Amino acid sequence: MNTVTIDVRTLTDSLSDFAQAWKSEEASEPRISFDSPELLWKILTAKRWTILKAMAGSGPISLREIARRVERDVKSVHTDVHALLNAGIIERHTEGFSFPYDAVHVDFLLKAG
Repeated sequence: MNTVTIDVRTLTDSLSDFAQAWKSEEASEPRISFDSPELLWKILTAKRWTILKAMAGSGPISLREIARRVERDVKSVHTDVHALLNAGIIERHTEGFSFPYDAVHVDFLLKAG
């Protein structure tokens, strides 16, 4: 199964891991990182999670097909898909949009302070 981990990490930590992965011959796990839980929830709203779920493992699909799968109007799905695209979470192809993972693992710690 092709799984991506979504987490909350500082830019410094993310760049450090990237540099280590660049030097290593082993493939690292795919990861999408956010600088704060607030930014994660701002980008990944409940409706956008539904879009990712509908797109997972599907290959490129059209905007209209995404709207049909999530049972929403094309205009509002367009706004959400482009927010996910701009955040680097989904990809654009000539055939449509894709979320190139079968599953998502979310990993972050919420602590006082």
